[in-house]
Amino acid sequence: MSEPVSLNDWLARLERQHPVSIDLGLERVAVVAERLGLRERAIAGRVITVAGTNGKGSTVAMLEALARAHGHSTATYTSPHLLRYNERLRLDGREADDALLVAGFARVEAARLAPEPISLTYFEAGTLAALWAIAERRPDLAILEVGLGGRLDATNVVDADIAVVTTVALDHADFLGSDLATIGREKAGILRADRPAVLGRDITDSVFDSARELGARVHALGADFWRRDTASGWSWQGRDAHGRALTLDGLTDPQLPLDNAAMALQALALAEVTLDAARCRRALTDVTLPGRMQWLDNWCLDVAHNPHAAGYLAERLAASPRPARRLALLGMLGDKDAAGVIDALSSQVDGWVPVGLDGPRGRSAEALASLLVEHQQDVLHRAESPAAGAEWLAARTAADDQVLVCGSFFTVAEVLGWHAAREGKGSRHGPQAHR
Repeated sequence: MSEPVSLNDWLARLERQHPVSIDLGLERVAVVAERLGLRERAIAGRVITVAGTNGKGSTVAMLEALARAHGHSTATYTSPHLLRYNERLRLDGREADDALLVAGFARVEAARLAPEPISLTYFEAGTLAALWAIAERRPDLAILEVGLGGRLDATNVVDADIAVVTTVALDHADFLGSDLATIGREKAGILRADRPAVLGRDITDSVFDSARELGARVHALGADFWRRDTASGWSWQGRDAHGRALTLDGLTDPQLPLDNAAMALQALALAEVTLDAARCRRALTDVTLPGRMQWLDNWCLDVAHNPHAAGYLAERLAASPRPARRLALLGMLGDKDAAGVIDALSSQVDGWVPVGLDGPRGRSAEALASLLVEHQQDVLHRAESPAAGAEWLAARTAADDQVLVCGSFFTVAEVLGWHAAREGKGSRHGPQAHR
């Protein structure tokens, strides 16, 4: 087989070379990481690893924005991407270029093959390539988003200096378990002995138990650090790495969950970033995160794909003026709790357009429509794909209507691609939701 030369070539090869897309376990990844030298020294001045059922992406985005506003060099690794694979690795706020990603894949492939071949999934190879690229630059802060769970996720091959667990809710039951205690223990797998663990509000006892057994230093929202609404915005109180009390007042709303903003501030304080209120305000004002409450004119795109995330989305929509009509384009994978998502959003939606998603985990528009009817919701149309549903809605909505696009990264990615094509912008590497 000829050696891949372009990023598209590499991505196509990675999709073919491992029989399954998710294969949890660190044994194979750890061996290749050793061959790459990733465990010989720290890949960055500080590593912050973020796990959780919901809120990982927004927490990572705010960690990056806040750190950069304080003059620190950063590298962030996230997944999945929406339109371009390059979105997954950001260096000082900019997407990695194709050449760096190709170099990373080539290094990982060489390490994978010698001295004895080891199989890696698409996600594992991508994670190792990103970690190699980060280690080559050794920034002040490396911010890593866990792909699935925590304990057995490929990102966990690197020890976190500060571990963040945003929430624990039911999701990915086939891989993580069907009860919250088990899921919590999986996410607590990123914690390390005698190192800080920043924990959000919706955290199970199993996470605290794991932290206590391990000897991690817990900093829990609502117990060890706080956020409060004020007349001038919101305020944060926490402690730095030496236990000194800190207060930041008059903070701005980033249009992302404020609990996640509070966790980002606490994690950075523990990473010995000297927080300045004015710089924090600027960073929180400017931070953006595609696919999370992302507005394109009167269309709102959000990747909410479980009841917990949909509930937050409904709260944000309820806090804004009600439009003439709010119509929802909903596409979900077959292993997600569609009934719970529908229940969470039903009070904010006047009519639904269920759309089909392809692939072995996909769910048909007809199956979604049947579920919507069971929940006494108004089904306006059924479409075979998110793009087809978006085209149908675009022809039938007015300026005083709103369209909500949600249910999956696949759904949002395809509608973003459809919108970019209409605007003549196009996209590279296509929508892809590999974790």
